[in-house]
Amino acid sequence: MNLSNRIEQARLARGYTQEQVARVIGVSRPSYINIECGKKELTIGQAEALSSMLRITLDDILGITDGASVFTDIIASTEKYKQMILNCIKYGADSDGRITKTKLAKLLYLADFIWYYLHSYPMSGMTYRKLARGPVSDIYFRALDEMEEDGIVIREAKGSAYLFSMVEKEAAVSKLSGDEVGLIKKISESWQNKSTDDIVSFTHEQLPWQICRNGEVIPYGLITQEEPERVYGTIQL
Repeated sequence: MNLSNRIEQARLARGYTQEQVARVIGVSRPSYINIECGKKELTIGQAEALSSMLRITLDDILGITDGASVFTDIIASTEKYKQMILNCIKYGADSDGRITKTKLAKLLYLADFIWYYLHSYPMSGMTYRKLARGPVSDIYFRALDEMEEDGIVIREAKGSAYLFSMVEKEAAVSKLSGDEVGLIKKISESWQNKSTDDIVSFTHEQLPWQICRNGEVIPYGLITQEEPERVYGTIQL
């Protein structure tokens, strides 16, 4: 597999359009198409931007591997994502232990994108799309269904909204580092007493949601173009 094929396969695996990738690495769409077709070479800066956006290493892009496919496991562990869900509920739920499905989705988005802002890679690596009520990961709804079926969370209807709570008092953390749990705690607690509409409005004001089309995958790299106060809000890091 040559360089152009590796780049195209990684882009498709992540669900990004050519236009999105071109925007992030700073070239026109025609220029990016030439890169994927092998008619134009990557600069070092463009390769680094691709590496960051696609969450693969420069060696992966250049084909310097041990022969194993780097694209077979590029989506982070579902188990880790589920532990992120539990910790967002633990620290972000109201005093009755319940949190709306929409607010929970926004806390997970903020955890992933703020972690990316700080470290240049996401916490879970899940793919997020622009939906009407803000960014939501592709796996979010399925993960909640599975967790409910497994007796890990409880879903309750309240009017047109759904509320979720944990069955156990403590949230699993085996797949999360101490720093990851700490960031989830800070983010969730900062939004704990605010409404769902408040957090939706905050994410709608961020560049990742504004610049993408409805249903389009949101590149993590877009968050790095925001000013810190528009990334963190009231969170004290």
